[in-house]
Amino acid sequence: MKKWISPSLLAITFALSAIGHYANWDHTLQFVLSAIAVVFVAGFLGRATESVAHYAGQRLGGFLNATFGNAAELIIAFFLVKEGLYDMVKASLTGSIIGNLLLVLGLSIFAGGLKFKVQNFNVTLAGMNGSLMIVGVIALFVPAMFLSTHSITEGETDTLSLVVAGVLIVAYIAWLIFSMITHKKYLDDVTEDKEEELPNEHAPSWSKGKSILYLILATVMVAFVSEWLVGTLESLTERFGLSELFVGAFLVAIIGNAAEHSAAILLAMKNKIGAAVEIAVGSSLQIALFVAPVLIFASYFNGDTMDIVFTTIELVAIAVAVFIARSITQDGATNWYEGLLLLGVYIILGVSFYLV
Repeated sequence: MKKWISPSLLAITFALSAIGHYANWDHTLQFVLSAIAVVFVAGFLGRATESVAHYAGQRLGGFLNATFGNAAELIIAFFLVKEGLYDMVKASLTGSIIGNLLLVLGLSIFAGGLKFKVQNFNVTLAGMNGSLMIVGVIALFVPAMFLSTHSITEGETDTLSLVVAGVLIVAYIAWLIFSMITHKKYLDDVTEDKEEELPNEHAPSWSKGKSILYLILATVMVAFVSEWLVGTLESLTERFGLSELFVGAFLVAIIGNAAEHSAAILLAMKNKIGAAVEIAVGSSLQIALFVAPVLIFASYFNGDTMDIVFTTIELVAIAVAVFIARSITQDGATNWYEGLLLLGVYIILGVSFYLV
């Protein structure tokens, strides 16, 4: 039963989303169908990534999980950039960062904490992640501060945005070299039970070739569904009177994070909180240090540079998420109450964004 239910639902929801788009159905219905399809396609993408990760090794596998786990957000944001909806792009990036740091991490810590009293992970890795998150906040804060005080012009802001984007990409590439090559063992995860296997240590149901094929297929499917979803957002915001900030920061971000949600929670419940934290925090870092800068360069080559100046509300939301996430993870130990605190902050921000 389980073997055909998921593929069948994946095919049905993808087909319905395609029919709705090309038959020009009601935009609200199109949005609902596309959103459901993105969730199933993201799940397929997550499973394919996990299977490829088994053959690639744990460290490289973790990088692949973060990269392809963020594929939905990147592709959705790319189409938003193409449409010139820069405010929604920034809102979706904000939502991805706070969604991973508060919702995904919060649910993972809470679920794992209900099963295990205290869960431990590498405290050095926690400190490095915290420092990188602060760098991301600084990179977003500085351009906004200089523009708002009229210290630089809008044209100079575009130049600063490209420079900041370049610095962040270099910092992210350097972090990959540091964490995956030069200091790989230094950042190894803490494992309480050496005999307990990680999920990707089990033999996958797909061969190496089939895993790679499915990974490519899933990425292509995400690209199509993302484009269909983006096409409905403008009319959706107008019909229901929703702000672009709320739609981008919460609806788009939650849908795009579907793969990370399930993977991180399942890992935490297997007492692999280090891997769960790496998915949640690692995805946020990749959004801030790589995805956002890439989108800025994409907009530049598209002929109209998107600046890196976020609104005060977005900056406050990101800073709050980074502050509480760093505070909770810096000691390398978590419990269910800390997960509940993260979820509480996420609800506060969600209601605030909705009322904007």
